[in-house]
Amino acid sequence: MMTSLVSSIIEFLTAHPHAAYLAVFLLALSESIPIIGVVVPGTAVILALSALVPSGVLLLWPLLVAATLGAIAGDGLSFWFGHRYHREILGFWPLNRHPELIQSSEAFFERHGAKSVFFARFVPGVRAFIPLLAGMLGMAVSRFYVVNVASALAWASSHVLSGVLVGATFSFLGSAAKPLAILLIVLLAVGWMLLHIVRWMLRRGVPYFIDSLARLRCWVGTHDTWLSRRLTQLLDPSRPEVRTLALSAVLLAGAAWFFFGILEDVVTGDPLLLADSAIYHALRDLRTAPGDAVMIAITELGDTKVVMAVTIVVLLWLMWKRVWRTAAYWLVAIAGASVLNTVIKVTLHRARPGEFLYSGWSAFSFPSGHSTVNVVLYGFLAFLIARDIRPAWRFAVALCAATLIFLIAFSRLYLGAHWLSDVLGGLAFGSAWLALLGLSYLRRQAGRIEPKGLLAAGCSALILAGGLNIYRSHATDSDRYAVNVRIPSMATTDWWASGWEQLPARRIDLTGETNEPLTFQWAGDLSELQDVLQRNGWRDSAAWTPMNALNWLSVQTDPAALPVIPLFASGRLPSLTLVRPNSGVALTSSRLVLRVWVVDLELTNGRTSPLWIGSVLEERSYHPLSLFTLTSTQTDVNTPRDTLAAAFKDGRLLPRNEGTADRNWDDKVLLARNVGPTCCENTLLKP
Repeated sequence: MMTSLVSSIIEFLTAHPHAAYLAVFLLALSESIPIIGVVVPGTAVILALSALVPSGVLLLWPLLVAATLGAIAGDGLSFWFGHRYHREILGFWPLNRHPELIQSSEAFFERHGAKSVFFARFVPGVRAFIPLLAGMLGMAVSRFYVVNVASALAWASSHVLSGVLVGATFSFLGSAAKPLAILLIVLLAVGWMLLHIVRWMLRRGVPYFIDSLARLRCWVGTHDTWLSRRLTQLLDPSRPEVRTLALSAVLLAGAAWFFFGILEDVVTGDPLLLADSAIYHALRDLRTAPGDAVMIAITELGDTKVVMAVTIVVLLWLMWKRVWRTAAYWLVAIAGASVLNTVIKVTLHRARPGEFLYSGWSAFSFPSGHSTVNVVLYGFLAFLIARDIRPAWRFAVALCAATLIFLIAFSRLYLGAHWLSDVLGGLAFGSAWLALLGLSYLRRQAGRIEPKGLLAAGCSALILAGGLNIYRSHATDSDRYAVNVRIPSMATTDWWASGWEQLPARRIDLTGETNEPLTFQWAGDLSELQDVLQRNGWRDSAAWTPMNALNWLSVQTDPAALPVIPLFASGRLPSLTLVRPNSGVALTSSRLVLRVWVVDLELTNGRTSPLWIGSVLEERSYHPLSLFTLTSTQTDVNTPRDTLAAAFKDGRLLPRNEGTADRNWDDKVLLARNVGPTCCENTLLKP
């Protein structure tokens, strides 16, 4: 779906490049309009369009001119509104709904003065309000436009040239560009989601925690028990770190609950393990040589050698500063996390996805040691640094530490060294251990640590030890983590007789949920299956192009002409999707949808042939309020499967022996295979 959509967009821009230049102008303009600039993803779209320059779809200079003029016009329009309406404009909707953005923008303008017009262009959130405030506060028009033009030139050049560089890089990568682009989009999407979740929790959760603490203090004030006395000491409002203590307690409770939930799933074999396998296969299909090189380097930054080097350097720094208590906590944090992680691994004996990656105790999988230890290492280091620096820099330190931890954890997943549950379990366990130590550490006063020196020591150790480890281990690790796909084989006659029952009975999506039955199996080339079905009324599903996607907003569109929503099966998207108008029901707004996925099994019978598995379902369309089209998947799978079976004169309908039948499925699976030229006559022979 994504590939066809992107391809159609590129074709449209190749034929109409002026539309792209106009879009860049309008997007750059919208970035400077209050509220609109916060919502519209102008920067992301401009970067994406700029990446098309190396391929010749768009030209560099028109893009630069459009982005510059749009940025100048946007700031100028915002400045004019402020100059014309003064503070009255702040009472208009929707500005009056976001007083926090106005306050932060005013503080930014007061701190930087006229320079804020230049700087704000590169600061998300406030950039759409600074020109408005400059006009409200009476900044000279000539001075404003000098800064406006200069900032627009710098902003447009940085964004467009960055996109061009990205496009040139992906052009150089050739066939590896597509999976790398998908991987990059996944990483950015997950990172963006996590960042906004954390920001939302802090914005909404901190006031709730403060209110809860006040209520808890009232409760302990009316009781005289051992627990109330301990809570009184802990929640003393005169202590400056009571808020940090409360957040640490919440983090401990949440992380521990999350870890034990994952542990229960691992022990009992709940659906999370099905999601493990699906995501493992999905990421394996995205792997490329350049992506492997980057991820192996990242995972080497989290190796034991690097962890020990950073631990020792930070420990020596703390001892040199004579903060003995902090040094002891630091040592207990890292050593304790490593020991406890190993104990859990040895106790559970869970196997890794790859059989020969590690030996000894390291051969066990749950929880991920890289995830656990690096959460504690860089989380505790960031905590020590952030306590003694200005509040404005604390978020940057936390973000850098979180990014490094996230990349190391994701690298273990990408390289197939761990299951998803291993990584999540390691992150949860490490966070709980870190929060527990933080609670104990904050209960007593500690000596002051020079944060800049500690930051320099930690970063230097990471760069030197990590760089040396990458230099010495990269070649060996490239062989260790290389994709080694060994597809099992089966004789075609064995599959035809009973081996087909070894394949999964139902589709498993990325979340591990069990969905519709897989009622069709095909042995042979996919093009041959496509030919057979197209001669029997089936046709290719509509591609996901902008125009076809708009058909969902129409109530007159033929259901068979609507694009089909792709579904994952064990981490893979369908290799073939066909549709057929459903004439077997009175409803005209109905279609049959066949999705076919490849199976990691080869059939041998003189020659090797691939094996495919699929589901066929009925989708009925309906039109809420006669405004747009939605589809509803029917639960009956027998009738659509029987309709598909009519295309194969000698196909076989066989029941499973697993007792999986229900009122919507009679437990039968359609088997069909190609035996050469007879396929052209729509005949599939029995052995």
